[in-house]
Amino acid sequence: MENLPVWVLPVVGGVGLVFGFLVVFAVALSRFYRKVGPEEALVRSGGGKMVANSGAAGGMWVVPIIHRVDHMDLTVKRIEITRKGQNGLICRDNIRADIEVVFFVRVNNDPKNIREVAESIGCDRASTRETLVELFDAKFSEALKTSGKRFDFADLYTERDKFKADIVDVIGQDLNGYQLDDCAIDYLEQTPLEMLSPSNILDAEGIKKITELTAAEKVQENNFTREKEKTL
Repeated sequence: MENLPVWVLPVVGGVGLVFGFLVVFAVALSRFYRKVGPEEALVRSGGGKMVANSGAAGGMWVVPIIHRVDHMDLTVKRIEITRKGQNGLICRDNIRADIEVVFFVRVNNDPKNIREVAESIGCDRASTRETLVELFDAKFSEALKTSGKRFDFADLYTERDKFKADIVDVIGQDLNGYQLDDCAIDYLEQTPLEMLSPSNILDAEGIKKITELTAAEKVQENNFTREKEKTL
């Protein structure tokens, strides 16, 4: 050591100091810096304010004792709305339809919306199916009924994409921090006549319409059969 140049010791000390700093920084990074996947979010509370950050935007520093951090699920969830039988969807021509529609909902991947959901719902409950049904079942059902009255029953088949777009438009964008990604019509059939109530004025109109259409189709079928017999 006595034979070493005088500049060596400061250099060694400096290298040791830098190395020690890097070790301390690495330990702090592993313990205090939190990251999540692209379909998750971190919500940090404490220190006087709430901060939200999704996995797509990176991570955040979390200091024990000062901060509390919670995870929020941002994956898309399904909500099924079913209307059948006497509760079938009433169309513009008062014919009822048995229908099942699936809505795809998630928390909007935006810090402001994530904080809004965290404050009103809580991170643990934010994306459970039970919570989503509680929040949106009535709203989506009402939107489905509103859109159904804008289409005749036959139009639900021929203009299905327009019907879906109208449902989404009626629901709108204001979902209190959530986002409707899409909806899909899983099942669509005419409600059986035996499920309709003649004492219900709307069902009575629907029964009349169905009876008239069925009778017209029967007459057309009979005429076709007679013409065929004549030709033979």
